[in-house]
Amino acid sequence: MKEVGIFLLLGGLVAMVAPLLLPANFRFPLLDWINNWGPTIAWLIRGGAVLLGLVLWLRVRNQN
Repeated sequence: MKEVGIFLLLGGLVAMVAPLLLPANFRFPLLDWINNWGPTIAWLIRGGAVLLGLVLWLRVRNQN
């Protein structure tokens, strides 16, 4: 579960930073489906992935 949390946390952070740093015409195929939902929902999905990953990682970390 710890690995899943780290994956979601890092994946969400990459998904948040990539659109801000890359040129506007660059399309990242793995994350392109998020943008089909519209900009607001896309940011909610990214934020939710980061939040869920952080919760999973902290929960498993505190159990040890």
